Parts: sequence; structure tokens; C-alpha cells
Amino acid sequence: MSGSAPAPRFPWRRLPALAWKESRTARKRLLLYMSSIALGVAALVAIDSFADNLTRSVREQSRSLLGGDASLTTRAEMSPAADSLVDSLRRSGMTIARVTQFPSMAAITSNGNTRLIQVRGVSNTYPLYGDVITEPATAFARIRREHAVVVDPGLLISLNTQVGDSLSLGYATFVIAGTLKQVPGDAGFISVVGPRVFVSDQWLDETRLLAFGSRASYETLLKMPPGVQATTWAARSKPALEKLKLRVRTAAQSEANVTEAIDTLGSFLGLVGLVALLLGGIGVASGVHAFIRRKQETIAVLRCLGATSGQVLVVYGLQAALMGLAGASVGAVLGVAIQLALPGLVRELLPVDVSVSLSPVAILSGLGVGVWVALSFALRPLVGVRNVSPLQVLRTEVDDSATQPWYRDWMNLLVTFGIVASVVVLAIARAGGVKEGFAISGAIAGVLLLLLASASLLMWVARKAMRAGWPYVLRQGVANLYRPANQTRSVVLSLGFGAFLVSTLYLLQTTLLTRFSVDAAASGGNVLFYDVQDDQGAWMDTIITTSGHKLVQRVPIVTMRLSEVKGVPVKVAQVAAEKRKKAPWPYTREYRSTYRDTLVKSETLIAGKWFDTAPAAPEGMSRVSIDESIADDLLVKVGDELTWNVQGAMVKTVIASTRKVNFARFEPNFFVVFEPKAIADAPKQFAVIANVTGDSAVAALQRDVVKRYPNISSLDISLITRTITNILDKVSNAIRFMAVFALIMGVPVLISAVAATRRERLREGVLLKVLGATRAQIGRIMVSEYAVLGLLGALAGMLLGIGGAWGLARFLFKVPFVMAWLPAFGIAGLLLGITILVGVLTGREVFRETPMAALREG
Repeated sequence: MSGSAPAPRFPWRRLPALAWKESRTARKRLLLYMSSIALGVAALVAIDSFADNLTRSVREQSRSLLGGDASLTTRAEMSPAADSLVDSLRRSGMTIARVTQFPSMAAITSNGNTRLIQVRGVSNTYPLYGDVITEPATAFARIRREHAVVVDPGLLISLNTQVGDSLSLGYATFVIAGTLKQVPGDAGFISVVGPRVFVSDQWLDETRLLAFGSRASYETLLKMPPGVQATTWAARSKPALEKLKLRVRTAAQSEANVTEAIDTLGSFLGLVGLVALLLGGIGVASGVHAFIRRKQETIAVLRCLGATSGQVLVVYGLQAALMGLAGASVGAVLGVAIQLALPGLVRELLPVDVSVSLSPVAILSGLGVGVWVALSFALRPLVGVRNVSPLQVLRTEVDDSATQPWYRDWMNLLVTFGIVASVVVLAIARAGGVKEGFAISGAIAGVLLLLLASASLLMWVARKAMRAGWPYVLRQGVANLYRPANQTRSVVLSLGFGAFLVSTLYLLQTTLLTRFSVDAAASGGNVLFYDVQDDQGAWMDTIITTSGHKLVQRVPIVTMRLSEVKGVPVKVAQVAAEKRKKAPWPYTREYRSTYRDTLVKSETLIAGKWFDTAPAAPEGMSRVSIDESIADDLLVKVGDELTWNVQGAMVKTVIASTRKVNFARFEPNFFVVFEPKAIADAPKQFAVIANVTGDSAVAALQRDVVKRYPNISSLDISLITRTITNILDKVSNAIRFMAVFALIMGVPVLISAVAATRRERLREGVLLKVLGATRAQIGRIMVSEYAVLGLLGALAGMLLGIGGAWGLARFLFKVPFVMAWLPAFGIAGLLLGITILVGVLTGREVFRETPMAALREG
């Protein structure tokens, strides 16, 4: 017999069975790594499924959302020509319904209690689609034939009344026939600030509330006859409707706007879920790395039995794929469960009823992304098994899994490129655009590189800063940061990325809540009266002061529209501005302006001079100061001319200054302020702010005013503030939930990173015990090591989170960034504590391990 015996071959058909058997010895640990993927997939499936359900519901209920196939709206009562047009539409076969909406004060006849409400005067044909559901069921039918109203249930509580009592609207009295349960197209929170009161429009004239200056909107809903497409009709009729000052809108446009908002919110939440899933991928990579290190001898045995390096890679790759599939499956089930619960949690914030159903696309997408992330991130440490030599059976102390730098290994480079490409593709899909996707991918890569650089810097500083005079446990703990097979980079990366995500979300929440909160104390008063007519102003001053209250402000308000911009007719100027991507509404809106000779606290002059020092206006013109945002949209600056149609009179003006206005302050703020001589004699109304102490005094003053002048409406500013705060709290809770979710995601990732060096820590602990170290000393060494790791990771993640929140606030939400240092450091402190706790708990084997047991393990 000549030559050497052929090497044994390992059959490929046995690889799946071998992979299954191999996984049995470490399924508990694999379960931990699987949880990282499961949580990320759950977030994606829940978000995508709910967004799909919501979009489908909007599409199915688009007509009910708008109220018809199309609508015509105007802020002023319809002209005779507009009425004639609507009559012609009715004769052509369209079904017409009218809705007149305005705020007013309601008073209960029996007890005199008052409340600001939203009046909906509807025609007998309303609603064209859907049904108004009331309690009792016949209540809405009663308003069509008698002096009756249906109201929001909350109004009965706030006015201490009940169904069957009499309610006064202006100069007319109605019976409360029932309460509203559901109105097509209305979100529940709409009624919080001003409860809805539905009344037949045939009784509105009796209330005498639609007088000069009333803040009313007039809407005509249209139901198309068979064969007529609303979109086509609207496009053809738009020029004629605009001449009559009617704004046309179709159900398709309403659906598109709502769907766009859903897509934007879904993209943002989906990106958070994607980042959380990528964080889970880092956990998988750390976990698989630890798993492979423990399997070195097994891999060497397989190589001795004839398995090729490729076959070994397949065995452990199958385990990674199985882990990813199991984790993604659990995540999909959890995501569906969350999806089922979401509609009940956010019902009040939605304009449609969401019908929940399984979304196969969302579920399969979540499963696919989860498996891919698990497998691709696992392959990064798995490719090292190709380098494990059969001789490792005899040389257990040698680690052959990484015999050359990763950047010289073609397969390592290929896997790394695949991970990067996958992240870019997923980011593009989630962000909805190539540019946005690359920006997000770049941001993620930048964060990871900065965290890796921070870890490398920590190792360098630890080596250079070590001093012989330090306590032993501190020196040993710091030395562990740069020992062979240290965990510094993996822990800082996983902890810092989690800290980055949590800090970004929490600081973004603070910024948004601060931006949209209301400064109720800014005006110095707590009750606002508006729609005060010119001949009622003096009486309002008297009733407030004689009742022992403080009159804070009485602000004149004059309604007007733009006629010319820099000498160009407003319609021509609007077309030019729209070509430059400017908003059209500043050209078409009705302005409610004021006149005064001083700035108020909510305004800051940013260009030009105020009236007392500004150059005099040319003869026949007056000076105005305009808000900076309006100036930008109108493409005007200081010195440019604007002509206003002030209720039929043309008033030529020159811009003397531009102002930055804080509209969040709860006081009358205006886009345009005139110098007093310009419009002081124009027809006007007033807004009056008073400072009234005590809820009972507020109610008494509102009751006296409504009794004398029913047309005057009032706002209890403290009530509005509490209401807005409650709404913002719901938004805040949602963002906090996302932050907590990200924090939970980070725990298994951190455990995986710490567990990756289990063997080294066991050997080190045994060696320290042999040298005489006590359990307490070993514990303090571990605490010092993880304290330094946790401090660096948390602070680095916090600083990057500040940058991330600033970027989102500045470029996505376009609001000023608000820094909250105390919560930021609180998050860092919490993560530091979690790091120490996880490190000590994960390393508790060190305390139980005896020197003999460690020596037998090898």
C-alpha cells in the first residue's frame, strides 16, 4: 500500500441535523440573543401593521372623513352668486348638505352655567356619508324638526346639566335632546377645547350670533351623481369657484393629506424601530462571538472528523439563521399583539375608526428583515471559524479564530460590505427617499465610528494614565480595559448606541413639548373675551373693573385681505411665489390685524424700526410691521409696499419693520400691526383679557357677560392650558414608551457584549483567587471596570444623542432645539447603573468558580 490514507469526508446531508444538535447545548444563551431580534421585529411589525390598517381605514372612510365627495368652504357668508352656483349644482343631480361652524357661549337656563362651545349648524341632508350616532338614537333626528340640540357628553358634566334641560345659544333657547357618540370624520380630541353642539341651520338666524366679525366657516358638502368623478369636476370648476372665493376640496385630497401624515409618522417610528433592530444586530454579533469562542474545541473536532471550513461555517450559519427565524417569529407575534392594542390607546386622536386586521406584508417584511439582520450580523464573527485549526484540539489555549486582520480577509470584507449595504437599503426603504436614506445611514455609521473611537481613546488613556499609587482594585479594574480579549469596544459600542437612541428620543420629546406648550401666564390674565363689538367695549371695561377684577388688555381687531404686493395684484404675486415654493395661504387668507404704537412682550424687532423712530410713510400711505414668516412667504422686506382691502376700503402701506412673534404665548398676537392712524376708524371688534381670581368668580363674570351680550364668547385660559397639557401628555407618553423600549432593547445587547469574554473573566477570577484575592476584592475590581465602561459609554451616547435630537429638531421638525441637561445626565446615570448591575450579575460565575473546576475546564 503506497501513499497516505485519504482524509475522511464529512457528508453535507448531516449538516442540518448537526446544527440542530449543536444548538441544544447553548439554547438558553441563544434565547438571550434571540430576544434582541424579537423586540426589534415586534416594533417594526406593530408600526407597519397599524399604519397599514390606518391607511386602509382612511381610504375606506375618505368620503366620511370629508363629509362628501367634495366640499366648498368660505370664511364669509356665501354671496348671492355663490348661492346661485350651489342651486345649479343641486339641479344637476348633486346632493347638497350645508355646515356652518363657529364658536360661541352656551348657557344653561336653569343654573346660569356657561361654557365656550363649537356650534355646528347643519342642514337636514347632513351627513351625506356615514351616520351621526347619538344617545338616545333618535336625538339627531329631533334637531331637524324642533328647537333641539345634541351635545358632547362632556358638556353635560361641565355645565352640571342633563338631557332634557334648556340651553341658550345667543338669543334662542333649545332643548338638549341627547349626546354625541360618533360623528363622521371627527377625532375625539376635537371636542376637548370646545365641546360640539349640533343644531339645525334653520334656527341659526334666531340666535343672532352670525353678526359682523363673527368667526364662522361656511361649508357646502357635495355628493356627486352617478358617473361624475369629484376630482375631475373639481379641477374643471376650480377657476370659477375661486372667483366666488370658494375653496374646493375633494375626498381624494383629504385622504391624501391624512395618508401623507400617517406615512410621515410611520416613517419616523419605523426608523426608530429599525435603529432598535440594528442595536439588536449588534447584540447578535456579540452573542455569536461569545458562542463561537466557547465552541473552538468542538469546531476543531469537526475539522478532525473531515468537515471542511465551509461546512463548519454552514453548521453555525444554520444555527444563526434558525435563531434569527425564531426571534423574528416571536417578534412578529408580539408585534401583532401590540397592533391589536394600539387602536384603543389612540382612538381619541384619530379621525377614523380603525378596523384591525393582519397585514401579511408587514408581518413578512418584519420576518425577512429580522432574519436578514440576525444572519448578516452573525456572519461577521462566524467567518472566523474558517481559521480554526484541527490542532486546536491539542492547543486549547490558542485562539485561531482570527489569525489575520479582518481587513485582509476577503470574506470578512464581503460580509462587512453586505452589512453596510443592507443598512443603507433598509434606511432608504424606511425613510422613503434615497437622499434621506443615505443621510440616516451616514448618521448611524458616524455614531458607531465615534463610539469606537471613544472606546479606543479610553483604552489609550487607561494605559497611559495608570499610576502605581492607585488602589489595587482600581488599577486592576482599569487594566482590564486594555487586556487581551478585552470587552471595551463591544460594551462601549452597545451601551453608547443605546444611550444615543434613548437620549435622542427623550430630548426630542422635551423640545417638541416645549415648542407646542402654551405660555398661559404670558398675557397676565386668565380670561379672554372676544367678538366684543365696537359699541360693547366700554361696557366690558366697566363690568370687569366694577366686579373687582383687573382689565389687562383691550385689543382692537380689524379684518382685511391683501390686494397688492409691491404694486402687483395679489393673484399674480401668488403665482410667482408658488413657483419659488412659497406657501399660497398668506396671499389668500383673511387677516385679523390690529393697530398700536408699542411692541408687546411676545414680539422682537428683527429688521427696520418701530413707528416712533421709523421714517415717515409717503403721502397717502401708512406704516405696518409684519411677522418675519409672512414677510418670507410674501417675498417682501422693509420698505416694500402692501395694499390692503379693509372691508371695501383700499389702504396703501409701507413695511416699516419685521418682527419675530412668539405665537405660543396665550395673548392676542398678529401677523400685521398697523400704526394707529391707519385703521383706527375702520369697523372693528375687540379681544379683552381680564385677570379674575377663583373659578367661581370666572364663572360669574362669564355668566354676566353672556346674559347681557350673548354674542360675546369667552375662554377660561387656565382650562385651555390644562386641556392642551393633557393632549401633550399623551404624545409625551408615546415618546417615553419608545425611549423605554429602546432601553429594554439595550439590556440583552449589553449582556451579550459582557458575556463575550466569559472564559477570560473566569480564568482571571480563578487566578486572582489563587493569588489570595477575596470575593469582595474581585467584586470591587469588576465594579471599577464596569463603572469606567458605563461612564464612557453613557456620556458618549448622551453627547451623540444631544446632536441627534438637535438635528431632528432643526431639519426634520423645523423647531428650535431645547436642551434639558438634568434629564440627559439622569439617563446617563441610569445607564451607568444598569451597566454595573449587568456586569456584576453576568460575572457572578466568577464568585462560584473554584480553581480546580476552572483548571479541569482547561
